[in-house]
Amino acid sequence: MRRVPLLVAALVLVLAGCTSTSDDEPGPRRDRWQPRPGQAWQWQLSGRLDPAVDVPVYDIDGFDHPASTVADLHRRGRKVICYLSTGAWEDWRPDAAEFPKSVIGKGNGWEGERWLDIRRTDVLEPLMAARLDMCRDKGFDAVEPDNMDGYANRTGFALTAAHQLRYNRLIARLAHERGLAVGLKNDLDQIPQLVDDFDFAVNEQCAEHDECAALSPFIEAGKAVFHVEYELATPEFCPEAERLRMSSILKRYELGAWREPC
Repeated sequence: MRRVPLLVAALVLVLAGCTSTSDDEPGPRRDRWQPRPGQAWQWQLSGRLDPAVDVPVYDIDGFDHPASTVADLHRRGRKVICYLSTGAWEDWRPDAAEFPKSVIGKGNGWEGERWLDIRRTDVLEPLMAARLDMCRDKGFDAVEPDNMDGYANRTGFALTAAHQLRYNRLIARLAHERGLAVGLKNDLDQIPQLVDDFDFAVNEQCAEHDECAALSPFIEAGKAVFHVEYELATPEFCPEAERLRMSSILKRYELGAWREPC
């Protein structure tokens, strides 16, 4: 067998190392933040932001805070998640007028919010891409897309589980293309199908509804579950949360600065 000259062989190896990848997914996957089980967090969506809570992860509203706030939290050693509503229209957002009436459905129980017709990806994809551009440009590390379970609610549209899976995967792809980690918000029934598409989970009240075990696929995959309760006292949910290695806190519904961790 002919031997490849030593110099040529070395060059081949260098070129192979530069072009090969073990990741099938396009984009900067290796550079994306991956929150791990048990990381403490703060979730604040209202009131004056308190940047001094001694936790490694903050989840704050993407529209309400400028890049300077994100930079300040980074200087304090925090990773920062950008809260967005991707499944519901909010009448106070600066881009609210860009949503045609045809994609706006019934109210979702919160004042000024109405479900979106997630089947209309032709309309929603560019709008959500622009919002994710905002999160990226402000320097956020990740995004929490909210209202990701419209198919299980009365939205005014004939949404199915298949529509929801398609839309949720679209949001995950758009986030990943921008180098952002992305969390699956609630949508417990679709976790088995979506755990590989998302980098972490955000959950409200799984302990109150005896549903926390459904989030185990994220923990088993080495991905954080950021969990909040509102109605239970910490002794009622923290033992199970700690056993499951969830990142659990008690909050008030307005999601101000106050928090009580496990």
